[in-house]
Order: sequence, then C-alpha cells, then structure tokens
Amino acid sequence: MKTLYTYILVALAIILAGCHHIDDYSNDNIGSFQALWNEIDRHYCFFNEKDVDWNEVYSRYAPLVSNKMSREDFFALMSKMIDELRDGHTNLSSPFATSYYRAWWSDYPQNYDGRLIEQYYFNFNYRQIGSFTYEVLPQNIGYVRVPTFESGLGAGNIDYIISYFSKCTGLIIDVRDNGGGNLTNVEDLVNRFISKRTLAGYIIHKTGPGHNDFDQPFAYYFNPAGPDHLGWTKPVVVLTNRSTFSAANNFVSIMKLLPQVTVIGNTTGGGSGMPYSSELPNGWGIRFSACSILDAEGHTTEFGVEPTEGFDIDMNPEDVLQGRDTILDAAINYLI
Repeated sequence: MKTLYTYILVALAIILAGCHHIDDYSNDNIGSFQALWNEIDRHYCFFNEKDVDWNEVYSRYAPLVSNKMSREDFFALMSKMIDELRDGHTNLSSPFATSYYRAWWSDYPQNYDGRLIEQYYFNFNYRQIGSFTYEVLPQNIGYVRVPTFESGLGAGNIDYIISYFSKCTGLIIDVRDNGGGNLTNVEDLVNRFISKRTLAGYIIHKTGPGHNDFDQPFAYYFNPAGPDHLGWTKPVVVLTNRSTFSAANNFVSIMKLLPQVTVIGNTTGGGSGMPYSSELPNGWGIRFSACSILDAEGHTTEFGVEPTEGFDIDMNPEDVLQGRDTILDAAINYLI
C-alpha cells in the first residue's frame, strides 16, 4: 500500500521529467519577467478552473516591464501579475519580500477566536501534546484543536488523545485557522476514522506544457491505522472557517465523505494544488500550483469544501460578547 506521500513523489517526478525545455533568459527585469510568465504558462494547473486568460495577462503586463525599474517596483508588478491567478499557493520570493494572495480569506469573516474557547469553555484548563490542544467539554464531548499539519502529529499522541476521550459520546475536531502543512500528517489523522481501505481522492498531474495537458485522475487510498493503534467510530464534527487551507482543506474533503462525520462552519479556503517551485534569472523564487487534488467524488476542492448541508454557520457577534462560539455551540448541540 503506497502512502499519499509516495503518490506525491510520483506526481512530482512526472512533472520534473517534463521540464526538459530550457530557455536562455537574460538576467534582468525583462528576462525574469519572461521566465516567470513562461514557467507559469507551462506548469500551472488551474487556468481553466480560474478562467484566467494568461496570454491576455501577458499583453497587459509585458509593456509595463522595464530594465530601468527598481527591484522593488519590479517585484510589486510581478506580484500583482501572479495575483491574477487568485491562488494562495502562488508566491514570488525575493531577498526582501514574499508575495501572498490573501483574498481567498481576507474577504470573509474570521469565525474563530482561540482565546474565547480557552477562556470561556475551558477556563484555561486544557491539555496540550505537540500541536494539539484538547480537553473534554462539560457535555462529555471531546474537543481537539489541530492548528497546523506542518509538524508530525505522532501516532502515540493520537492514541493517547483517543484513549483520553474513550468515554465521550462524540468528538469535535477544530481545524479553523489551520493553514495546512504536510499531507502525510493528514493521512496519519484520517486513518483513525476509517475501518477499511478508503478512497481519499485523486491526483491529476500535467503531462505537457499546454494548459489542457493532463493525465487521467490517479486514485490514492488511505489504510486504517491498524490493530496497534486506537481508532474512533463514534460521531465526529469537524469545525471549519475560510482560513482552513491547503492540507487542512484536504483533510476536510476526506473527512466530510465519511458517514460518521459532519462538517460545521464555513466553506474552507481551498488550496488543492500541489506546489511546484522554480528560480528566475535574477535569483528570485516562484512557487505555484502544478498538480490538482480532487476529492473522492472527483470534485475539485481548489475553491474550498462546503460544510455539510444545513450547517453553514457564522459566529454571531452577540454570542461572542457573551463568551460563546456560535460554531462550536452548534457542534455541541448536534452531538448531544
């Protein structure tokens, strides 16, 4: 059984194998612009989904590029150009700044306040292992906060938390404001909620420089954690907001399709593309989405994963003033 990490390595190997075309660009603003535009043109995977006419983008930006521009002005112009992709995985990196496209979350309410939960739900009396914070709510429901998938979760840590919640009637997993991380850590957590080999989704990699040069979707599967580790079969609620992104978005897309799981909160921030990185002639780095990951039903999650029907909920400002998290309360009421 191959892990998701193995599939990713295979996909990236195929991408890199196709990068045989080498251009000779000048080490100046014009050459770096040409390299940047061409790298994205050949390898970016969401032109059709984003309805971006990359040639039209070229026609608008090319006349604005000059070798007389300062590096700061050139960086600002190129950052504006790649923002046309509307992709949180697309970044231009220089020695003095890194660009970020923030509108995937900045145009939405935050719908999460960690201090509110720590203070009013646990009176600052909660447990922590690694990146997890967790405790049992008064309603005998387990609550675990997973703020990132950057670091390894640890099989022993997950076993301990599940054991600690063994007498609880339900479990809440809060991935609001989780910006992503390592997809293998997603697998390490998801495999505690499945009892058989489960289709997790599909990977689509590019096979050539054309905007429509893609291979057939390649299925990947997760296995249960196995008899040496604890699993969870009781009801689960996953809490989401718009700042649930990238690997966390992938986690939600898989969990949502499990029969015992309900997703409550907001549509996630998306970010389903596996990044590809390259270097421009001026030494700056460019990173962007080059491989698409679909959910197990074959749907793109680049634009986010919607909550379970009927559970699209925002935090009510009046509730917040009373020390209540509207989204968390909805999860508690659902599990009672």
